[in-house]
Amino acid sequence: MFKLFETLLRGQAARAAEEIFDRNALLILDQQIRETRAGLERGRQALAAAVAGDRAEARRLEEAEARIAALEAQAVAALRGGRDDLATEAAASIADLEAERDALKAARARFAAEIGRIRARVADATRRQAELERGRRVAAAQEAVRRLGAGAARQDAATLREAEATLARLGALQAEAADTEAALAEAEPGRDIGARLERAGFGPAPGSAGTPTGGAVLERLRRRAAEPVSEPAAETVSATA
Repeated sequence: MFKLFETLLRGQAARAAEEIFDRNALLILDQQIRETRAGLERGRQALAAAVAGDRAEARRLEEAEARIAALEAQAVAALRGGRDDLATEAAASIADLEAERDALKAARARFAAEIGRIRARVADATRRQAELERGRRVAAAQEAVRRLGAGAARQDAATLREAEATLARLGALQAEAADTEAALAEAEPGRDIGARLERAGFGPAPGSAGTPTGGAVLERLRRRAAEPVSEPAAETVSATA
């Protein structure tokens, strides 16, 4: 029984941890990205240090080879001049410099191998970091849309219901206003009988005369043109003697 309770507690703890992770997934991802970014920066610093060390070894190697060449030329000149003692000391120094040169070459070979490994790791980490940050931006946008959609769906449903109620109320008010206007028009004195007489063919209803048209004006002008024209009165002309 005790083992069963222990298993149940572990299951509840695991479920609680999963729920916490799900609710804070973006926050956890942000922290992980910060940590990987810091690791990438450390890798870049290590690469820079390795490259700087290799360059320093390259300068020391060049200096050693230059000293070897100079001492060899001087030792040859000493031998030609019969100074075997000086040539012997120069040969010992040249041997030491050649040992240092070989050590520097070995160090540079190790630096080159290490730089290659670090450079490959940094390149891979840079690529993966860029993909991770792009994925994070996409995930953040999708999460924002999801949260906005969930809230907007509830809000839109409520707004639609309110808009439908407003439209129904507006339609009722407009219908009521139209009924009132029609009732007032019917209650106007003589309006009903005048319209009925007009429909029966007994002339236009009072107040129903429309705006004069061009055809009516032309007909009136024709009637005036058909009327006889009166002669103008004769003018009396005074003759002067």
